Amino acid sequence: MSDLTPSAVIIGASAGALDALTEILPALPADYPLPVFVVVHVPPDKRSVLADIFAARCALPVIEAEDKEPVQSGVIYFAPPNYHLLLEDTGSIALTTEEEVLFSRPSIDVAFESAAEAWGSNLIGVVLTGANHDGSRGLATILRGGGTALVQTPEGAYARAMPEAAIAACPQAKVLSLSGITDYLLSAPR
Repeated sequence: MSDLTPSAVIIGASAGALDALTEILPALPADYPLPVFVVVHVPPDKRSVLADIFAARCALPVIEAEDKEPVQSGVIYFAPPNYHLLLEDTGSIALTTEEEVLFSRPSIDVAFESAAEAWGSNLIGVVLTGANHDGSRGLATILRGGGTALVQTPEGAYARAMPEAAIAACPQAKVLSLSGITDYLLSAPR
């Protein structure tokens, strides 16, 4: 971890995301001080229910991100279907409909790269289970900016491809179980 106190967390996941996130997000206490951004590959033509599911399970407020919404500490933001989630250094969220990346919109790489620009060394990036390599390029960008990279242990992932690609791109990332990632997130801002 950098010497600076983290200011934000961004998480990317795909296949198996619901179970993985269920281990992490409900464990964050009501006084958790960081904003948490979550990018999950979801079908573009359906309303996502992820924010609703986690709002019922989490102590923190959970919402689907909206364009030009100011970022608030202690809120979990889910990227909406069919939009790329961008974090602006002005402290707000931007949603775009630019081209899909790796057949996905939202793209984990796009969100991670914009968050790295906004928060630099004060960012924790997390790659969880998934069936492609989205997130690996963005996680490398977070590391280059001095941020912290966490990756779910591939052996414990529902789909190993995403964590394996992240580890290949970021060999210095911390590779942890879901409980290890949770513990890290709980200890980081304190």
